[in-house]
Amino acid sequence: MKIAVVTAVTVAHQIGARGPMLRAHKFRVGQTVLYTSSPISRPGASGTYKVVKLLPSDGDDYQYRIKNPGEAFERVAKESQLDLEH
Repeated sequence: MKIAVVTAVTVAHQIGARGPMLRAHKFRVGQTVLYTSSPISRPGASGTYKVVKLLPSDGDDYQYRIKNPGEAFERVAKESQLDLEH
């Protein structure tokens, strides 16, 4: 029984140890950003968007739900596809 408790504590400690190493999202909800679509996406998708929701990481990059006022739908974009509006 003590072995199970020690194992649980070790796993929890390892998970907790990774938490502080994660960086925060670069952009915030409501912020206007420039979106650059990937070569796979439609070329006309690039432009100015508003961040609607912060999404979890896909493993390499944080993701965001973004909305362009001229479109009837929202998109999901990786943080590496976004930049601050100048």
